[in-house]
Amino acid sequence: MSLNVKDYIRTIVDFPHEGIMFRDVTTLFADARGFRIAIDQLLAPYAGARIDKVVGLEARGFILGGAVAHQLSTGFVPIRKKGKLPGAVISQAYQLEYGEAVVEVHDDALKPGERVLIVDDLLATGGTAAAGISLCERLGAQVVGCAFVIDLPDLGGRKLLEGLGHEVHALTAFEGD
Repeated sequence: MSLNVKDYIRTIVDFPHEGIMFRDVTTLFADARGFRIAIDQLLAPYAGARIDKVVGLEARGFILGGAVAHQLSTGFVPIRKKGKLPGAVISQAYQLEYGEAVVEVHDDALKPGERVLIVDDLLATGGTAAAGISLCERLGAQVVGCAFVIDLPDLGGRKLLEGLGHEVHALTAFEGD
């Protein structure tokens, strides 16, 4: 039997609170074969393209993005929650379901004209990814794609990012949440 990425993802009911179907990628990461499949599929659309840096969104995007950057033989740049990076940073606020969050990147992490691939585990509303795109573009980089393991299409993130003019690549989708 041939397994796909979705087969390695565990669903935890009512986490972090009642009514949420949490898609847990740690089971994917823990399985060598599943992890290899995910990394290979994440980078496949970009093989042969010029990618100067892979940008990973905190926190699971660091795991995926680091592996993708390694396979593409390029550098890796983390986008972190506010207050986690040393040195000079630029910040971008974005809306959460209840409130606001801020992500940051070092102000010298990307150079004007660099072509970047944004990587994360999950695309839900798209707020974090849109904030990451904004940070990259403010530094003069060109976002050539956004790659995710999971898309939750009912939450509108893909539509948001595509509406901003960005290509979205997701390995699997879970409807309804």
